[in-house]
Amino acid sequence: MPLTCVRVSVLISRSLSVARRLVEPVNRTIYFKSPQNLFTTAVTARHINPKMFIAEERGSAYSPDYRVYFKDENGPISPLHDIPLWADAAKGLANMVVEVPRWSNAKMEISLGEPLNPIKQDVKKGALRFVGNVFPHHGYIWNYGALPQTWENPQHVDPGTQARGDNDPIDVIEIGERVAARGDVVAVKILGTLALIDEGETDWKLIAVDARDPNADRLEDVADVERVFPGLLRATVEWFRSYKLPDGKPPNRFAFDAEPKDAAFARRVVEETHEFWRGLVSGAAAADDISKMNVSVPDSPHRVERSAAAAALAAAPPAALPQPLPSHVDKWHFVSSL
Repeated sequence: MPLTCVRVSVLISRSLSVARRLVEPVNRTIYFKSPQNLFTTAVTARHINPKMFIAEERGSAYSPDYRVYFKDENGPISPLHDIPLWADAAKGLANMVVEVPRWSNAKMEISLGEPLNPIKQDVKKGALRFVGNVFPHHGYIWNYGALPQTWENPQHVDPGTQARGDNDPIDVIEIGERVAARGDVVAVKILGTLALIDEGETDWKLIAVDARDPNADRLEDVADVERVFPGLLRATVEWFRSYKLPDGKPPNRFAFDAEPKDAAFARRVVEETHEFWRGLVSGAAAADDISKMNVSVPDSPHRVERSAAAAALAAAPPAALPQPLPSHVDKWHFVSSL
């Protein structure tokens, strides 16, 4: 039986009308089946983001052909270029594209080189990547993803880190209580940032919380994280320092002695990477390894008609059942103190 997996993040009211703002969030998961297709749809109502985004899975999870594409109400889009950076600029809330749900191991990321920039599983030396479980952690210890419309320019040497950008959108760890789904678009409050130095490149790790989280109102800056979630910042540094050790690599290092920078500093980094992205999508910055196909960016030479974006999605393989996870994904790795 052909399989179609679609997840919808949409603004709805208590009466399920998309024309009115919510009084409060509503979460619904809807399952329905026809003789031809099985549809799994998670509809999430948000009182913050008035846009609708649909995550559509293609291929088979945990296989090389797996992709998660994105749509808005008019058709396929690029999560990198067409989802706005800001969910609510006046409130300082950014959109986060969730690549990896908390507790999972598959290293998923926005595919920079492919048209429409779907999420796919990273591959190293011909093998799909799964992060190891470095005791006592299991998989990713927060929801992990990226901010759209940002780019860490590899031609720019940051004066604080003394290292070039890593050629990716800026990464985000979301520390709220909800385990997100891959492909969710979440409005987050930016609290601070760590500056990881990954193989000699600056790799900012924004610290953020879902704006709907019960603790969001108690969190305004990075200092609040230790007060509300004691031990999480220390565990986060340990996780990033050690997660490549099972692959035989040395510990990662940080700029600023691994001290997290505050929210104001983090927002300046976000604005800077947003300006780098503007140069990327306008053609002012050279990056031949990144697809700039988009359907909405004004004056971008890479903007295409909706029909071209639909054709790119139509060329993807149909959705299929996930492959079994490799047995090594559950293995514990024990390391001496770092």
